[in-house]
Amino acid sequence: MKQVLEGSHAVAEAVRLARVNVISAYPITPQTHIVERLSDFCADGRLDARFLRVESEHSALAALIGASSTGVRTFTATSSQGLALMHELLHWASGARLPIVMAEVNRALAPGWNIWTDQTDSLAQRDTGWMQLYCETGQEVLDTTLQAYWLAETVNLPVMVILDAFFLSHTYEPVDIPSQEQVNGFLPDYQPRFQLDTRNPCAFNQLAPPNVYMEMRHNIQQAMDQVLSRFGQMEDGFGVVFGRRYGEVEPLQCDDAQIILVTSGTITSTSRALQQQLRADGERVGLLKIKLFRPFPADAVRRILGGAQKVAVIDRNCSFGAGGIFAQEVRAALCNLSARPLVFSYIAGLGGRDVTLDVLKLIYRHTKDCEHCPDDSIWMGLHEVHHAT
Repeated sequence: MKQVLEGSHAVAEAVRLARVNVISAYPITPQTHIVERLSDFCADGRLDARFLRVESEHSALAALIGASSTGVRTFTATSSQGLALMHELLHWASGARLPIVMAEVNRALAPGWNIWTDQTDSLAQRDTGWMQLYCETGQEVLDTTLQAYWLAETVNLPVMVILDAFFLSHTYEPVDIPSQEQVNGFLPDYQPRFQLDTRNPCAFNQLAPPNVYMEMRHNIQQAMDQVLSRFGQMEDGFGVVFGRRYGEVEPLQCDDAQIILVTSGTITSTSRALQQQLRADGERVGLLKIKLFRPFPADAVRRILGGAQKVAVIDRNCSFGAGGIFAQEVRAALCNLSARPLVFSYIAGLGGRDVTLDVLKLIYRHTKDCEHCPDDSIWMGLHEVHHAT
């Protein structure tokens, strides 16, 4: 059944279809529409789940850590400062190997206060042991939320499903909502490998002395490594049921490309339009969309980008003192190749600023015309800067 949905409601529909048992919520703009819709589902019986209204984002994740430990399917959503407040418990969730799924609506971090999109909030949590999946469209948001439960429950690690504030979360577009029978055919009931059970008492999250702690961390790394092999298996199963697949990365006309644009999230859609325009003008340009950021798909990135002359990575984020975060990861993936492309790092669209076709054209022309690649990120679309004194 196809409906015109905003991106936030596409998340909620997927959570309903995934038969989630416990939802813990503390609303923060711009993710509020997700939990509002889920509260409606719980109130009118469309979803048989416990809806927990808590006093903070920290409490929201704490409640899910407890619920997930009992072996039930769980969900929460957050943005920006809310995700930052969860930081301590993000480590608890992954360290406890809990398959929690969270929708993270990318919003700029304060100060100054800004409710518009920026990926720095989720990318600041990239080392917490959560898988991260970045979405481009409302359909991809719904599908990825279902896929997230499959991945989380297969490798016992939590997942963030990440979507841009407003450009995606509050934008309406046609979305194919599958039937419950279809979803059940792809996502079976959750069968926990371990859980709190009064009939089988055991202790969880105990002190881990030096003789076991390192092995526990190694196991998390092994689980992350397993995601890369499981991702294709998951997409094969999803494709059989729904006829759609996205890939950990999506290349577009990269085989013969001299310059490849690298994007994620909704900037990808505008970049698709530019790439087609440039191809029509005879430019040998490709596009690589990165969907899976943690674990980082380094082998796929090397395979697709290794033959290009130049790569332009467009980041809607910044690691202060280092630059664009996707660009850092791409450079690290390519660094050991004997012949590798020049990797240009561009930062654009922070705090919800539009990344238009004109901005992307400037990025492409700058990449094509420059013979030498600067080490620092290049900031695009800046207004006149007044430095604080």
